[in-house]
Amino acid sequence: MNFKANEKLNQVTENTLVVGMDIAKTVHYACFVDERGRVIEKAFAVHQSRKGFEAFYQKIRQAMKETKKTEVIIGIEPTGHYWMNLAYFLDQYGVPLVMVNPLHVKRSKELDDNLPTKNDKKDALVIARLMKDGRFSYPRLLKDVEAELRIGSTLRSKLTEDLASIKNRIIRWLDRYFPEFTQVYPSFGKMALATLEMTPLPQDIEGKTAEELVFLYRQVEGMRAPQLPKAKLLIEAATSSIGLTEGLQMAQHEIATLLRQYRLLEAEIESVNSQLAEMAKATQEYEFLASVPGLGDATIVDLLSEVGSFSLYENPRQLIKLAGLTLRETSSGQHKGQKHISKRGRKRLRMVLFKVMVPLIRHNEAFKQLHEYYTTRPLNPLRGKQSMVVLCGKLLKVLHGICKKRVRFEARYMMQDLNCLGVAA
Repeated sequence: MNFKANEKLNQVTENTLVVGMDIAKTVHYACFVDERGRVIEKAFAVHQSRKGFEAFYQKIRQAMKETKKTEVIIGIEPTGHYWMNLAYFLDQYGVPLVMVNPLHVKRSKELDDNLPTKNDKKDALVIARLMKDGRFSYPRLLKDVEAELRIGSTLRSKLTEDLASIKNRIIRWLDRYFPEFTQVYPSFGKMALATLEMTPLPQDIEGKTAEELVFLYRQVEGMRAPQLPKAKLLIEAATSSIGLTEGLQMAQHEIATLLRQYRLLEAEIESVNSQLAEMAKATQEYEFLASVPGLGDATIVDLLSEVGSFSLYENPRQLIKLAGLTLRETSSGQHKGQKHISKRGRKRLRMVLFKVMVPLIRHNEAFKQLHEYYTTRPLNPLRGKQSMVVLCGKLLKVLHGICKKRVRFEARYMMQDLNCLGVAA
């Protein structure tokens, strides 16, 4: 028996008012049912405003009084970010809010009328009836530093995407006006940016000596020692450039604009990283997470922003499920399908885990030996990515264990697992 499923079923009793809600941007729809799924009040509109939320809460209290219910549970189908205002409003009154999987709503909406039609009122009733069967999950409303880390980590991710977009636009500009530039500067270092700022076009370089260019680049803020050999290569590249020679005035304006945006985004990302690192260090779990060789501040920030506090989870399997790393297979009769991860979880958490696994395998001796064992064992060896999936789950178990027990990472405990597998530590 699944105790968690039974626990959810026990949340809905004959004394519980079940409220299903379909979430939208401006107008939600709510429906009241009892523990059997019988409609108490048909779907009605709830406006996304303080007045609408207060009226909704009063309507719940009135319905509980009329039906002699002593408890209430509200369930939603999460739609983007529109549910968050309502969730935090209800939290002030201590009203529990749960989530129903949108896929479950889609697949069960034909049960009542055998029609695949969709509308907000119908969805509210479907959500309510799924709730009374215990088909819901408990969201965690992030508060204090956890909320700060989640918002900050998302902001950093967006800023990084914007920076990559600006970099691509600069490369496109170079392909048109100075295609030989990337042969001299393969990456966007300080001297490359100084060059683009002072002499973006080949015409700006022609007639100047290497020493003159170096002196010119020293005028750029943060540029201390420009490289003379690079300046000589740049002159050679400018002399034989095939870059466009039309529209140069606006081309210079374009590259200057892109460079300002690039530097601004770099400064913003550095500022956000600094603030997030300070916030992470202030958490109770930072010391334990930082004790794992291979986990840097940026990764710890991302993990805490996606998971919250590791110690609040009762079992590490909850974390594995949250990351969508649980295995699934399709089997029928004598056919046994291949196993794949479900990917039913937080996509960004999976991305963070896979991203950090590469340095862990390189610099953490325990994870390195486990990876070697999984990929070279005589019986059922795993491919590289399969081993990384297993190790991502192992990492979540390790992080949960050290945070729950409030101890620092000890490689020897993982080495004991290696010894049990018959691997020389």
